[in-house]
Amino acid sequence: MIVVTGSPGAGKSTVAAALVARFEPSVLVVGHASFGFVAHGAIEPWLPESHGQNDVVISAAAAATGAFAAGRYATVYDGVVGPWFLDASLRRTGLESINYPVLLPSKDECVRRVATRLGHGFTDEPATRKMHREFSAAPIASRHVITSDERNVEETVGEILDRLDRDELRHARSAGSTPRLSCQGSALEGHRRARTGLGTVAAGPSQSGEVSEVASS
Repeated sequence: MIVVTGSPGAGKSTVAAALVARFEPSVLVVGHASFGFVAHGAIEPWLPESHGQNDVVISAAAAATGAFAAGRYATVYDGVVGPWFLDASLRRTGLESINYPVLLPSKDECVRRVATRLGHGFTDEPATRKMHREFSAAPIASRHVITSDERNVEETVGEILDRLDRDELRHARSAGSTPRLSCQGSALEGHRRARTGLGTVAAGPSQSGEVSEVASS
């Protein structure tokens, strides 16, 4: 399972769609669509008072995404999953680990993209700046961060695949936490074996909790 995340305007949706096309069978879960299930009383998810709502919506999306991954689909999740939600989201997928690439163009580039894109429901510049600031200040290990100002979509996808091959994007459960599901044998693992020539892929040592090499914009 791959969680493609970042602030608004980071290019998540474009990159996730191009990435999922590299796998078969594969599933693309669009995270912001889950917020549409809240029929009445929805709170804009970037507001401080939305935390409880966001936790419920992201938990539901994580459970569904984990079920697809456990069903041996290469599963890509496209959405805002900050590191402050990452461990809770992983637990709710029921999986042992997920791959976590964080797209982090510059603040100005994200603001420009949000202002100029067409047919997208989100156009809030202050919220874009706020979420970019939160991602930039978060303790994310640099192996997860892709600064994509100078990369086109295919180059960004290629970088994600290269890091998958090197097992640099894995975020694993903490010691003593037991997964409910397994996605061994998925199309994602098959793709990795094909690219690296490996017969099996063993989960490396847990790299969760890394807070060194903090990303900055």
